[in-house]
Amino acid sequence: MEPVGDVTQLLSAWAEGDEGALQELMPLVYHELRRIAKHHMSGQPPGHTLQPTALIHEAFVKLIGGDQRFRNRTHFFAVASMAMRQVLVNHANARLASKRGGGAVNISIADGEAAVQREARDVLALDEALKALHAMDPRKSRVVELRYFGGLSIAETSEALGVSPVTVTRDWQAARAWLARELGIGNPRLA
Repeated sequence: MEPVGDVTQLLSAWAEGDEGALQELMPLVYHELRRIAKHHMSGQPPGHTLQPTALIHEAFVKLIGGDQRFRNRTHFFAVASMAMRQVLVNHANARLASKRGGGAVNISIADGEAAVQREARDVLALDEALKALHAMDPRKSRVVELRYFGGLSIAETSEALGVSPVTVTRDWQAARAWLARELGIGNPRLA
């Protein structure tokens, strides 16, 4: 476990323009980023072309390329988790787009490829449902992103959002029920 104070101090120094802080920060946060990436990838089909390391690197590029300021380590990991989710959504979109043609020769699709396409559609359907949930209740949407995609605990989600654990628990239960109805599924990870 990395020293919490060190991570928060390095995030502050990095925000102030200290590029050396970024070099010191990466070894301290990499293990947790890898855990979050593995959690994201656990919902992907076998043989997914994006590996956890690539997911970390693509998300990290988004993090360092933006002008996001991180309040503390929990906030950093929450934003990193959302960046990873967006990378997976973009990856699913690209996969489906490439399967629709783009100059490719039509060939029969093996059962495994059909499963990958279904999974990509499921990722996109979940993304659309989360957008609809966000339009109705942004906090519940964030709870789902942090818990389901980021693998954060109730306490970590509570800290990241600045609300009580009881509120997170209520939001998590309500959001899971809404998503299950919206998607017409009994997703065990949402249960």
